[in-house]
Amino acid sequence: MPTGKGPVRNYTPLVAAVSILIVAVVMLLFFLRGDAARDVGFDLTVLPLANAIFNSFTFVFLLAGYIAIRRKQRETHRRFILAAFATTALFLITYLTYHTLAPSTPYGGQGFLRTVYYFILITHVVLAAVIVPLALFALFTGLNLEVARHRRIARWAMPLWLYVSLTGVLVYIMISPYY
Repeated sequence: MPTGKGPVRNYTPLVAAVSILIVAVVMLLFFLRGDAARDVGFDLTVLPLANAIFNSFTFVFLLAGYIAIRRKQRETHRRFILAAFATTALFLITYLTYHTLAPSTPYGGQGFLRTVYYFILITHVVLAAVIVPLALFALFTGLNLEVARHRRIARWAMPLWLYVSLTGVLVYIMISPYY
């Protein structure tokens, strides 16, 4: 039961539509992308660096938001979570831009590091798809002041989103020598 004032909005159709759209666009880029580089007038490899920077900020904002809510600082928590959504949105824009315009970059490492890289990459990709609706549901239940529901969702969303943002940085660090 909501504890805030005003009507509770039904955000499920919005969350479903946005989640499906984001995952579908990323999957289309993965399956339909050509390997021909496009000349856009600047070095596209700056975009994966931007992705890593945005993921780093997302991680820091999420951690700060978690600390704030543990200290019962709800407004500070809300601001950090909205900042995490903003940096995630910027990440998504640069990610889609890069993967639309640049050829695929294969990982060039060998042996144990190759196994580690692909483990991190695969878990990152799978959990990134899972976190989209979870994070959106956590956001909207929080904004609607549905505290009990928000807590139940955020207990799953927060650690997964932290993992996805951290592994995004690790993937960049491991593949950046091969751009």
